[in-house]
Amino acid sequence: MVNINPLYEDVLAVTADYLGPAARRFVDRQIDSHLNKSPDELTKKDLKTLAAWSRVSMALLTNDKQLVSNYVSRLMNLANNEGV
Repeated sequence: MVNINPLYEDVLAVTADYLGPAARRFVDRQIDSHLNKSPDELTKKDLKTLAAWSRVSMALLTNDKQLVSNYVSRLMNLANNEGV
């Protein structure tokens, strides 16, 4: 049985609002490349770094600065126990 990381699932849910089906690939790549972890190892302590790298990566995908800021803010809310 696979142990599902609820924080990872929350990050995926937030990201899916912006990237749709590409969310899992995007998040997995951020976690692997910048945190050197697997998704099941993601912790709230990682969210600040994850959000910073995700900001950079999202900014490469869109010129909409408000959208990027909103996305990063929602990720940081997960670190503050505010949920999806």
